[in-house]
Amino acid sequence: MAEEENNQNQYVVLARKYRPQTFEDLLGQDALVQTLTNAIKNNRLHHAYILTGIRGVGKTTTARLIARALNCTGLDGKGGPTIHPCGACENCKAIAAGRHIDVMELDAASRTGVDDIRELLDGVRYKPTNARYKIYIIDEVHMLSKGAFNALLKTLEEPPAHVKFIFATTEIRKVPVTILSRCQRFDLQRLTIATLLKLFHKVLSAENIAADEEALEMVARAADGSARDGLSMLDQAIVLGNGKIKTETVVEMIGLADRNKMLDLFEHLVQGDIPAVLKNLAEQYKNGANPLVVLQDLINITHMLAKVKIIPGSLNAETLGENERNLCENLASKLSIAVLSRMWQMLIKGLSEINTAPSALDALEMILIRTAYSANLPTPAELLDDIKKNSNTGIKPLQFTVTQTKAVEKAATINTATAPSALNNTAEKPVINITAEAKDCPFSRIEEFAAYLEEHKKMLLLYALKNDVSVEEFGNGRLKMAISDKTQPDFMLNLQKALTEATGRNWQIEIRRGPLGETLADKEKAVLEQDKRNISEYPLVKAILSEFKGARIDTVTRKTNLAESVKNEEADDENMTITENEDE
Repeated sequence: MAEEENNQNQYVVLARKYRPQTFEDLLGQDALVQTLTNAIKNNRLHHAYILTGIRGVGKTTTARLIARALNCTGLDGKGGPTIHPCGACENCKAIAAGRHIDVMELDAASRTGVDDIRELLDGVRYKPTNARYKIYIIDEVHMLSKGAFNALLKTLEEPPAHVKFIFATTEIRKVPVTILSRCQRFDLQRLTIATLLKLFHKVLSAENIAADEEALEMVARAADGSARDGLSMLDQAIVLGNGKIKTETVVEMIGLADRNKMLDLFEHLVQGDIPAVLKNLAEQYKNGANPLVVLQDLINITHMLAKVKIIPGSLNAETLGENERNLCENLASKLSIAVLSRMWQMLIKGLSEINTAPSALDALEMILIRTAYSANLPTPAELLDDIKKNSNTGIKPLQFTVTQTKAVEKAATINTATAPSALNNTAEKPVINITAEAKDCPFSRIEEFAAYLEEHKKMLLLYALKNDVSVEEFGNGRLKMAISDKTQPDFMLNLQKALTEATGRNWQIEIRRGPLGETLADKEKAVLEQDKRNISEYPLVKAILSEFKGARIDTVTRKTNLAESVKNEEADDENMTITENEDE
């Protein structure tokens, strides 16, 4: 009697006390409930089910609910399978208490061997004692050994009509496909923050416990979709707060950063205000914020902003607080997806740095300094856009000083009067100027430089020079040309590097965006067509073309190399080789 009274006075944790007792209490699993409802209604019950999802989302609870639904007899003892088990008949009460003789549970994490499965399956051939179905619930089924899975296969494929299997696992990929193919699979979804908050309010109302709304939101985020984790944290917060859940208690308990301060930190970060960033971080660390959690929060805010920018309607999501909504409204229009993507990559990379650094705080400071600095750098697309706009509006052409160095990465030094900010584009656009020294140039024509590129196997640069550029002036260290939008971003740097290598001097390059004039490719094509016309006037060639109907001159191959051809292209007596192409 004393023992029974002691059991009644023993505290039951919230996660167990408020475990769902009906399918209506099962949160966020509408697809599963609908499927089972239709299966029971149409008498199309499968012999094996497998439930998968993250920890604490309700897999084992759902398995017990299915067992009750299949074995409920109703108060009069005459009921059949139902999606609304009564909870009052002997089968329902025994299953809920975990003592039903025909509902057997096995924890595969502790009993993984083939002998355990054989022992469990020994009773399969016998009909249930009190229930309608014998039900075998195997939790963490992925932990079974290979031999155990093999022992289960035949029975699982052709079980007696009175037997049902229900498996639960957090690692569905570790379950053999031979098992999966014999089961009806249900993926239990993570619970949303809104669903968790609804659950917390219901539980705390039943327990008559006061709580700060902000504290509950923090717990819901930290629970990461798990109802059990969330209720366990509520239990801890109630004890720490002496019967009340307070925001400061939850912050201290979980090591969270203050959300408002995190939003301020992010704003300082994108503004490139490094002193303000470090000051904010120091304050949060002093108040107990975990550096890893701070970094994770910044990653979360970056994703939130990118999502709002792409899908403006997500700004009205219930999960966004007022301060978060204000931040998104202020920054979404000012930050480009390119900047947010760059920040995301740098912050994500920082996760591994924090885990390996001797001091997590020092590592986080360096990550934020690097990110804040990068926020003020223009993207390649912005630089190219500046070049195009300046060329089209008559503003002084973008100028950049290029110097020859051993490393290609250091081939250009860009000086800007005003650097574009991640948040504000100034009216004055950056201007680039290529400086040059007066030295003798070994090339007098652009065709000679093209021959140099071909000789040195710089084929990508040669192709761009021939097809995407029309040269208006070339020589004495000066190059003026129109440039197509199709050129690669690194074309100018590669061109300057090749010119410097070939001539030993820096070149002054002036570019214009817009329609191209006659390109080198156009000139070569015109020369080829003229050569064909000239050759076709030779008596022998005329005779050949006349004799072979449909024949045409396809190519003209000069015996001299390209450099010599450029110097002597005006001579009409060059030796040529004619290639005929017969269509017949």
